Amino acid sequence: MKVKEIMTREVVSINFNDTIQRAAQIMKDNNVGSVPVCDSGRVIGVVTDRDISIRSAADGKDTQNQTVRDIMSTNPVIGTPEMDVKEATRIMSERQIRRLPIVENKNLVGIVALGDVAVEPNLQNEAEGALNNISEPSTPEM
Repeated sequence: MKVKEIMTREVVSINFNDTIQRAAQIMKDNNVGSVPVCDSGRVIGVVTDRDISIRSAADGKDTQNQTVRDIMSTNPVIGTPEMDVKEATRIMSERQIRRLPIVENKNLVGIVALGDVAVEPNLQNEAEGALNNISEPSTPEM
């Protein structure tokens, strides 16, 4: 099965110059925990609710003035619509990510999440395996 068959096509994104407050509002309005960061349609990063809490709020930063560029994860892992879903879940598992932006001709065209994989009856094992690897606990920095 190809990623294009299960990916979400209506994806919200944010610009790297937008404020962290705007990113948080977009996440709230769309009930999502991460948003691709784009520059002219090209994915250049990802910002997550965890990025906001750990890299901004926990440090007392001004979310109305601090930009997404300051806290986003750069060099995002991306997939293509034509890639096999099993390959996408392998990548998600290895990189410990729950969502994979999907790009075609350098532009964001969708996103595939573990939830998209899990609802497909013949792909539930892949979703379970990826989630097990993604959910491995990490050691907090002391």
